[in-house]
Amino acid sequence: MCSNFQPISKTHNEWVVKQFGIDLPDISWIYDAYPSYPAPFVYLEDGKPKCELAKFGLVPSWAINKKNYGNSKYNARSETVDEKNTYKSAWNARRFGLVLMDSFYEPNYEVTGIKDKSIRYRIKRTDGEPEAAACIYERVIDRETGEVIFTFSMLTINAANHPVMKHFHKIEDEKRSIVILQNEDYTKWLNADHDMARQLLTLAPDGYLMSEPAPKPTRPKKTNNNSLGLLDEVEKQE
Repeated sequence: MCSNFQPISKTHNEWVVKQFGIDLPDISWIYDAYPSYPAPFVYLEDGKPKCELAKFGLVPSWAINKKNYGNSKYNARSETVDEKNTYKSAWNARRFGLVLMDSFYEPNYEVTGIKDKSIRYRIKRTDGEPEAAACIYERVIDRETGEVIFTFSMLTINAANHPVMKHFHKIEDEKRSIVILQNEDYTKWLNADHDMARQLLTLAPDGYLMSEPAPKPTRPKKTNNNSLGLLDEVEKQE
C-alpha cells in the first residue's frame, strides 16, 4: 500500500497534455506527499478530463466535519471497496480518477533483516515517464463554509507474486500494491463501468516498474491555515 509519493512535477506538463489534452493546475504543490496533502488529480467533468489538486485520503460527504478523517483512508482494498462505508458511494457512483505522480514509496524490511526496521524505497516506471494510479474520489461542498472538499483514495490489490511489489511491507503482512495503469488504459479507467474497472485493477507488467533505496527525509510540518495542506518553509514544486 502507499502512504507517501512524489506528485508529478510541473516539468512533465507536456506529458499530461499528450495523455489527457489538459494542463497541470496553475498552482504549487509539495513534491513529497503524505495523507491530507494535495496532488494533481485527473477526473471527468461533463465527460471531459479535468486536472485539479485533490487531497490524499478520501472523505465521504457524511464525514466532512470529522477532523482528520481522511488521514487513514488513503488506500482502498479493491476486494471490499464496494462494501466499506467510506468507499462504497464513490465506487458505486463510478467516481474513478487518476492521481499523477513521478514515483511512490514503500518500506522494505527485507534489506534490513530486522523485524521492525525498514528502508524506504522509491518505485517508478523503468522508462522514466510519470505514473498514474487508479483511484476513487469524492468531491463535495461543505454547506457551512462553501468549501469544495476534493479527496481521493488509491485502490490496492494483492502483490504476492509481483517481481517488484512483493518485497515491501513487513514480512508477516500481506503484500499489496497500488494500481499503476499503463498509458493506454487511462481513458478506459476514467470511463469504466464496474466490470471494466475490475478488469483494469491489475498489477503492472513485468519490467514496467523498478525500485531503488530512497531513505526518508525529515517530514515537513503543515501550516494550520491552508485548506489544501500546502506547507511553509519547504521547497514547493514550481
